[in-house]
Amino acid sequence: MTLAIYPGSFDPITNGHIDIVRRARTLFPKLFVAVVANPHKNHLFTLDERVEITQAALAESGINGLEVISFDGLLIECARELNAKAIVRGLRANSDFEYEFQMALTNRDLAPEFESVFFMTAKRYSFLSSSIVKEVCRYGGDVSTFVPSIVDEALRRKLGS
Repeated sequence: MTLAIYPGSFDPITNGHIDIVRRARTLFPKLFVAVVANPHKNHLFTLDERVEITQAALAESGINGLEVISFDGLLIECARELNAKAIVRGLRANSDFEYEFQMALTNRDLAPEFESVFFMTAKRYSFLSSSIVKEVCRYGGDVSTFVPSIVDEALRRKLGS
């Protein structure tokens, strides 16, 4: 049984992320959705809030076989602790590929026992990012088609829109 880990900031989780989770679950019996602490990023939500929102959004989506966790440090160390052998990543565009390719090669160099598995985003989410969602919401725009309802509510509370 191969376990997989899907890391991300999830600040906040979007329908694009959930699409990747849903598709990854068809290949892996258990998927860890790992919310990255990353102190070098300026997050809207705290780590605890991101974990809570991600758990609620995934529960709302009805996908089983998931565990939402948080971690700080090297992804491969977290994967080792969980006994995960695959790292799930989503690709939206060429710009994503450059970065993800570098990360996959670095991870392979550090830990050859792990495999990176890439999922092309669904066409309808190819433009979508957490940054875009936050920007639209910040200016009072409707993000209900981009995120689950629980995320929409959390964004409006946090941003006061």
